[in-house]
Amino acid sequence: MKKYIWPLLVVVLMYACARVPVTKRRQIKLLPESTLIGMGATGYRDFMSKNPAIPVSDVNAQMIKNVGQRISGATTLFLQQNGYSKRVSGYNWEYALVNNSTVNAWCMPGGKIVFYNGILPYTKDENGIAVVMSHEIAHAVARHGNERMSQQLLAAMGGLAIDIALSQKPDETRNLFMLSYGIGTTLGVLAYSRQHEYEADKLGMIFMAQAGYDPEQALQFWQRMSQIKSAQMPEFLSTHPSDENRIKQIQAFMPQAKKYYKPK
Repeated sequence: MKKYIWPLLVVVLMYACARVPVTKRRQIKLLPESTLIGMGATGYRDFMSKNPAIPVSDVNAQMIKNVGQRISGATTLFLQQNGYSKRVSGYNWEYALVNNSTVNAWCMPGGKIVFYNGILPYTKDENGIAVVMSHEIAHAVARHGNERMSQQLLAAMGGLAIDIALSQKPDETRNLFMLSYGIGTTLGVLAYSRQHEYEADKLGMIFMAQAGYDPEQALQFWQRMSQIKSAQMPEFLSTHPSDENRIKQIQAFMPQAKKYYKPK
């Protein structure tokens, strides 16, 4: 058994050299991002075959696309300007709204973004969509799903390499991927850590500010979500907690995010 431990530790140390944009936190990513982008494209196609997109002639679907294009463009520009362009290497952005009452939205590695229309009563308008859109894009750019799936692979499959896991346990590995990124008719159970949430808030505020959306809208959105009673709380909010500490972190980061804000 020991002969497998040292190679695994070497791999962990190699990937631990990566740093998250803005926060500069070291992160462990055991999985090649290109593999996750491929899995994301497959998962997206499978999901969309069962959940056809609402046509862009619909006003809400058009708004999702417009906001997505603005924020993904601003995100790409920010990463290019700050030496992180590889974070979106291989991305082919797509935006869809589906007719599903679940309160959910997600962004895959590779830039596949889906909003469920069940989340629209919570976003309320274009600004609210921009908050959620930028936050989900931030999770993908920060590669939080890679971290989360790496941890789950280590725990559930004894540290199997992704290619071995796919060949020997394909169903388990694909299910783990779907859960890690919240794809499905119900939200996956693998919630992001508080650290990931705080990072996605900060990156998302910068991305939406650079796209011309006031980052103050992020504070207003999460303050509004914090007022929802626990008995009425949708699963999306239980895995994206809106607690007092989170709101304080958003307030503290606001001056930095505002530096990127130029109204359009």
